[in-house]
Amino acid sequence: MLAYIVQRLLLMLLTLFGVSVAIFLLLRIVPGNIADILFDSAGLIDPADKAKIVAELGLDRPIPLQYLQWINGLLHGDLGYSYVSEKPVLEEILPRIPITARLAGFALMFAIGTGVPLGVISAVRQDSWLDYALRVVSLTGLSFPAFWLGLLVLMGFVRYFGTIPIYNQAPGSFLAALGFYAVPAAVVGFRSSALITRLTRSSMLEVLRQDYVRTARSKGLSEGSVTFVHALRNALLPVVTVIGVETAFLFGGLIVTETVFNIPGVARFLVEAIRWRDYPMVQNLVMFIALVVVTVNLIVDLIYMVVDPRIRYGE
Repeated sequence: MLAYIVQRLLLMLLTLFGVSVAIFLLLRIVPGNIADILFDSAGLIDPADKAKIVAELGLDRPIPLQYLQWINGLLHGDLGYSYVSEKPVLEEILPRIPITARLAGFALMFAIGTGVPLGVISAVRQDSWLDYALRVVSLTGLSFPAFWLGLLVLMGFVRYFGTIPIYNQAPGSFLAALGFYAVPAAVVGFRSSALITRLTRSSMLEVLRQDYVRTARSKGLSEGSVTFVHALRNALLPVVTVIGVETAFLFGGLIVTETVFNIPGVARFLVEAIRWRDYPMVQNLVMFIALVVVTVNLIVDLIYMVVDPRIRYGE
């Protein structure tokens, strides 16, 4: 077990290194940089002034040197300064992390809390009208883009309630946060919930046909005990895998959801930083998201042993 954890940690470091190189090079391959944007937006035409801006931002240095300087800053906790706001990157990112974390957490809770039970119900009531209805709903969830569904929800609120559920101030309590984040979390978590529902259904149908499930029924166990104790636990392994993968996809959905609902989180701020070619901000935000994703994948791998004790890593 320990050997597996060490191996996975080394793989995480290798993955983060690859992400850092990729995002650093891709930002500099894209035509234009922050100096071009600042120069053009100000209407300046003097090349000497532009060269001065480039030198002040360190963009005239060789790319390998810029990369080493960035990595050295990361290792020492110095994320640099934003080219746009001229503030430390940490001061810009830290206030936005709890906002995105709450939204992602509520969305994941919604996806798991609705996807797993509905998948079990659909499998137990196979080929019934309820099963067909849940399959249609799940297919709809996989078909709707998050941004389009968000716009539909906003128009529905305007039409029937005369208000728009957008971010205007920080919620003061957990209940207030739950009430505010419920709508955008449901929007971004709808697709994940639909996928979890379909996977839980197919996995449950496979497990319910196993011999040990029929043996449990023949011993006189209740249907609830057979379904939730014997069948569901063995059917959850592929579902746990998908939950880990969907956690990464949630960040992609948060980008448009935070924009639609005017939520000042990390994902929305990343889009603005990309638009301004704010290299320090984009690089550190992408690395933060990559760190969250690889950490979640590690946690999912470790959960495998809790879900299925037959699994023994490193043996």
